[in-house]
Amino acid sequence: MTKKVGVYFIFAAMLLTACGGGGSSAPVVTPPAATDPDPVVTVDADGNTSFDSTTLAAQLDAMSLGELNQEETDGLLLMREEEKLARDVYLALYEIHGLTIFNNISSSEQTHTDAVLALLERYSLTDPVGENATGVFESVDLQQLHDALVAQGTNSLLDALFVGAEIEELDIADIEYLKLQVVDNDDINLVYDNLLKGSRNHLRSFYRQIESNGGSYSPAHITQEQFDDIVNSDMERG
Repeated sequence: MTKKVGVYFIFAAMLLTACGGGGSSAPVVTPPAATDPDPVVTVDADGNTSFDSTTLAAQLDAMSLGELNQEETDGLLLMREEEKLARDVYLALYEIHGLTIFNNISSSEQTHTDAVLALLERYSLTDPVGENATGVFESVDLQQLHDALVAQGTNSLLDALFVGAEIEELDIADIEYLKLQVVDNDDINLVYDNLLKGSRNHLRSFYRQIESNGGSYSPAHITQEQFDDIVNSDMERG
């Protein structure tokens, strides 16, 4: 960066000399102000965090296509199904308990799994979800987890809210680990960073519901300090 700045000023000085010195007649050129890209997620008043597919597609198109290592590939395939798992569990719990939070967040989770699908298509990876129905998974581990979480959440409304909080903190733990495997792919980090934002917002929402229903919750997949930092802070906006 220092070298480029030096070259710029040397070139500017040469132009001033050629024009007869540094008189006030030389025009001042102001570079355009840098602008942040449009956010790829929208966040409503309740913290439901959804990807905007059009904005995401535009930002991905503007990024160079890198190469994937095996860990990055495995991570994308996992997250495609893990985000589907969140959606499917919330749909099941909404059918059982009728609480709006499950329906709203399941809709957001649909956009999360679609965002990961956009990366799979970008890198020509085979989608593990395919035409699988709600509650059906290629991963044996995720299938077992889905079934166990739905069964756990069936017992009571409070148990269902506990399941919601656990899914979101599990997502946080997994994505933070998977980000460590990303070598040089800004597109993957873009999606992962916004998935994390969504999971933190949804964890805040579930925790508030747990408190309002007289329950208490201790994290199982992230540290207590990290959990406290999340639930005691405001919703993150796009």
